[in-house]
Amino acid sequence: MLSVDFIVTLHQLTIITIMGKYNFNSFIDRSHSDAIKYCELSKWFDADDLLPLWIADMDFSVCPEITEALQQRLSHRIYGYASVPDDFFSTITDWLSRRHNFATSPEELSFIPGIVRGIGYVINHFCKAGDKIVIQPPVYHPFKRLVEGNNCIPLNNPLIRTENSYEMDLDGLEEIVRREHPRMMILCNPHNPIGIQWSHETLARVADICAAEGVIVVSDEIHGDLMLQDRPHIPYLSVNENARRTGIMLGAPSKTFNIPGLVCSWCVIKDKAMRESFYGWMEFNEFNSPTCLATIGAIAAYHNGEDWLNEALEYIQDNIDFTCNEIDRISDGRMKVYKPQASFLVWLDCRGLGFSHEQLIDFFVKDAKIALNDGAMFGQEGIGFMRMNIATPRCILQEAIKRIGDALAKIKK
Repeated sequence: MLSVDFIVTLHQLTIITIMGKYNFNSFIDRSHSDAIKYCELSKWFDADDLLPLWIADMDFSVCPEITEALQQRLSHRIYGYASVPDDFFSTITDWLSRRHNFATSPEELSFIPGIVRGIGYVINHFCKAGDKIVIQPPVYHPFKRLVEGNNCIPLNNPLIRTENSYEMDLDGLEEIVRREHPRMMILCNPHNPIGIQWSHETLARVADICAAEGVIVVSDEIHGDLMLQDRPHIPYLSVNENARRTGIMLGAPSKTFNIPGLVCSWCVIKDKAMRESFYGWMEFNEFNSPTCLATIGAIAAYHNGEDWLNEALEYIQDNIDFTCNEIDRISDGRMKVYKPQASFLVWLDCRGLGFSHEQLIDFFVKDAKIALNDGAMFGQEGIGFMRMNIATPRCILQEAIKRIGDALAKIKK
């Protein structure tokens, strides 16, 4: 855990100036809150004195209206079986329409207890052992685990790295689909860990390629609300009729409003036959039953959290710009930051340091004393890369950059 002295120092470094209604500069000690990013440091890094910038949740206090709504419900003192509030699904549809110009209806929605679980349910319902499922590494690591854990076969369609970003290998995807006849494709939109919002043209081509062979596309859009610099999010189901005919879209307020512990996500299916089949299966198994705190938190977030989100995104963008400039400065250009178009995760290209991947991990853990996500966990295409969570008060980010700089300076000597 972080030392008491270091926590005091962070409080002292906290920037006092608050530019908007909400304070994202305030350091909140999470070390005794069962937060994974703190309490599982020893499990994953064999050290507990690291600055944790790995697990993808924010270090920001949530929108006060969310806390107030939860506290009001908890004050009742009876926590019995609860029905889903009448306005739960309409609140989600209103948000999708207002924020992303995406039209859907409550009948097309279902609750799911988390995105990863939702993808797992989709695989369990629509696939059988031995079915092939396309993924696009470097990509969110549970995708491969879900495929293999459900006795299916992952088919890699790796992204193509360009000078400043990545793009899909659409010709490669078309070849894989025609040759291997996969049952499903798991799409990450926006893409994690790189933070790319795929274009309308790219998503439409994916839909056409997959629909031609009857491939179901499951689109993980959990980062869709975290678009930076006023870029629009493009929901997969909005791009054309092929996407709506064979697509399943998953989203959540969890990343958006920093409430993943409430475990509230949702699913949209436009095709009636697919929807009735999957939602019926979910109903029979009671996989679609949210807790009262999940629905209350989500409704409060979507109704009252938009101003908080807009300010958070501005703060995150400033942190990204700061990280890019400082990483370039302290590494003499040997490290490169891929600027995300969405989310609070940055993809660090560390190959210029000349380390093996094992040495790179040791550098951050043992020398810099920072916990980042190992790029290789996102696929072999991530070797030489690391993923860094910058949704944290600037004082913590400054300390992280200082640690990296000091560790690099020692190596030079």
